[in-house]
Amino acid sequence: MKKILIVDDSETIRQQVKRTLEQAGWATVEATDGIDGLAQAELHPDIAMALLDVNMPRLNGLDMLEKLRASAPFASVPVLMLTTEAEPALIDRAKKLGAKGWIVKPVAPQLLVNAVAKLAR
Repeated sequence: MKKILIVDDSETIRQQVKRTLEQAGWATVEATDGIDGLAQAELHPDIAMALLDVNMPRLNGLDMLEKLRASAPFASVPVLMLTTEAEPALIDRAKKLGAKGWIVKPVAPQLLVNAVAKLAR
């Protein structure tokens, strides 16, 4: 079963995303911010994909993405940004760092399932 890392400081969002993905057949790992997300990635090097919020305390999603790309085991893990932000400069930075997509919350469950099915390695 492919494992998806969900990194969001909102417990409600994490639970919604987790429920949607697990009902579609994926395993999930949760993290509360970018620092926790990096720690969970190290504990679960078999993650097939990461879903990152942009605005989080301690380490935001874009900075976490940059650190993932610098780490050999995670350099090519597909990343999808899930956020309330739609600012072009943020989207451009995410693309330059290798994010495969940008979904504005709230996320439609079927859109999320389709994106993960397409991107999870």
